[in-house]
Amino acid sequence: MTIAGVSIRRATVADVPGILDLQARNLSERGGLLSVGFPQAWFEAAIAAMPLIVAERGGQVLGYLVSAPFSALAQVPIVQAMLRAYPGSAGSYLYGPICVVEVERGRGIALAMFSALRQLLPGREGIAFIRRDNAASLRAHRRMGMREVAEFDHDGAAHVVIAYVG
Repeated sequence: MTIAGVSIRRATVADVPGILDLQARNLSERGGLLSVGFPQAWFEAAIAAMPLIVAERGGQVLGYLVSAPFSALAQVPIVQAMLRAYPGSAGSYLYGPICVVEVERGRGIALAMFSALRQLLPGREGIAFIRRDNAASLRAHRRMGMREVAEFDHDGAAHVVIAYVG
């Protein structure tokens, strides 16, 4: 799938350095909205386990969208808190993180990655969390057809659990 010169496809291990760079620029400690950073080995395992979607142009990663089994993130406290608030249905999986390079936001890349993921995981429930104060992400995910199913607090911040069926 291509959108405005951007290729939307399943990620390969060759994409991991670009994914790591984009992740690093968007972590909360650098002013971004990504709550958790993952190492190279985690992304490589995620690519092997379930679809990880990447948006790229000219070899540059512009965005990524992770899907993962709950077991891949079972040790992450914020994911544990989300699953206590909403455990999901049988066969459900974790949606996210999703990240798009700042200058490309609002151009349909997130929606295109989401559509590609849904095609690969039809009929399965995807579950994610978003900080309550991340209004742009909440609006974008509502436009994608996701619904709010629960709320939880983690480290003093309110979060919303969103879900959809692929």
